[in-house]
Amino acid sequence: MQQSELRPLKRRVNKVLQILERKYGTPSDRKVNNPLDILIQTILSQNTNDLNRDRAFQRLKIQFPYWENVLDARMKAVVEAIRPAGLANQKAKHIRETLRWIQKHHRKLSLSFLQGMDSDEIKNTIGGLKGIGPKTINCLLLFGMGREAFPVDTHVLRVGKHLGLIPERMNAEKAHQWMAPLVPQGKSLSLHLNLIRFGRSICKAKNPQCNICCLSKECVTKFKTPIQPPCKRMDHLNSLDSRFHGNDDNRPNRDLLRNHHN
Repeated sequence: MQQSELRPLKRRVNKVLQILERKYGTPSDRKVNNPLDILIQTILSQNTNDLNRDRAFQRLKIQFPYWENVLDARMKAVVEAIRPAGLANQKAKHIRETLRWIQKHHRKLSLSFLQGMDSDEIKNTIGGLKGIGPKTINCLLLFGMGREAFPVDTHVLRVGKHLGLIPERMNAEKAHQWMAPLVPQGKSLSLHLNLIRFGRSICKAKNPQCNICCLSKECVTKFKTPIQPPCKRMDHLNSLDSRFHGNDDNRPNRDLLRNHHN
């Protein structure tokens, strides 16, 4: 996309960012969590809510205190431990395959080897694993490694379209690529968390509170004029050989990590 095309979108994103920060404040920098824990939690978060994800992760860690235990256990036991998160058979398989890949290539169950890589290298390194798509990797980068990254969950995708930040027909996978150059440096965490808070409390999927919306003037939905992507940029996105094609978290995900979103 040409700079002339980027500028108005960047201004729009920055205006939304400023309004949300006036309403909700600027989230303080969070303590970086164990990257592998964040990765597993985000896999569990796919297509479920915070409560179910947290219950599943807690049960998994109680029954299997070390990730090595998950590999040593029978699949049936792992499935039962994470059942509250839903899609337990599929998620258990992806978790074990991910752990097995880490152990095979890096000898120990740790993601410390990623610290020396830049973000693009990290995406190339683990982006091809089943169950690890754009949202999972961006959560890992933002919450597990303290990097600049902008995860797009269902709240961010929905609200972003209402506010004219994301084209109406764009899916979550392409929205990650679309938003990356638009978010101001150092503001990924703030915009991500505040958009989710706004989406949960005001701009709800059902019964949105438009009468008390602080962003009503920025909303394009009510005027029926959704943003359309510039042709050149959409052609570029459509031509990308997606590293994440077929991954399970390309489907709409209801929630991200609650301990990061309060």
